[in-house]
Amino acid sequence: MDGGAPYNPRTVEEVFRDFKGRRAGLIKALTTDVEEFYQQCDPEKENLCLYGFPSEQWEVNLPAEEVPPELPEPALGINFARDGMQEKDWLSLVAVHSDVWLLSVAFYFGARFGFDKTDRKRLFNMINDLPTIFEVVTGTAKKQVKDKSSVSNHSSNKSKSNSKRSSEPQIKNTKAVQSKDEEEEGLEEEDEEEHGETLCGACGENYASDEFWICCDICEKWFHGKCVKITPARAEHIKQYKCPSCSNKRIRP
Repeated sequence: MDGGAPYNPRTVEEVFRDFKGRRAGLIKALTTDVEEFYQQCDPEKENLCLYGFPSEQWEVNLPAEEVPPELPEPALGINFARDGMQEKDWLSLVAVHSDVWLLSVAFYFGARFGFDKTDRKRLFNMINDLPTIFEVVTGTAKKQVKDKSSVSNHSSNKSKSNSKRSSEPQIKNTKAVQSKDEEEEGLEEEDEEEHGETLCGACGENYASDEFWICCDICEKWFHGKCVKITPARAEHIKQYKCPSCSNKRIRP
């Protein structure tokens, strides 16, 4: 993150200019430079992040080493989910996390330099007048949840499988969930409701009965096995599973 913050914006206008520069860099990575960005996010590498800079440039790099980091950290491990989903869905997921990071950076500066209620509101309104990165990448607003079943054939297939909920009880101590119709009938209706609201912590998709899932014992989030590169066979030998985000959290003094 050598180019992450060449200056410290201290006014609403400076923070907004910083926001727009970082936003432009992130949009460039996810649209015009998408092939280069895709290649840099190799799942075989360590936990990678996407950074946007005020100079409208972007960078894929490891999390900042300094403790605490100079700026809020972007989403960790974006490369791990790259090959576990369709490219456009993966780009949309990175776009959502990038939007969150941009807001956290802007209001980090606001808090650091003591913006009052009026300044915070003005900054938010200026930011809110721009389309989000997600909206730019997907070409439409509010599409993430409502239109999943109609985005593509692969999404349609997933929505069909989502209608068949697993009858596996969702126990947090269970290391892995492999969906089969072998459970007791008395648990089926209860677990349909539970798993119907379960979303993968990596890709954001719903629980489906024909997919292998695993629960992180630290943050207690569920993940598709394919999104975190864990197979059912490998899960049997894991005593305590930690998701990529929890595995890479630094221990702060």
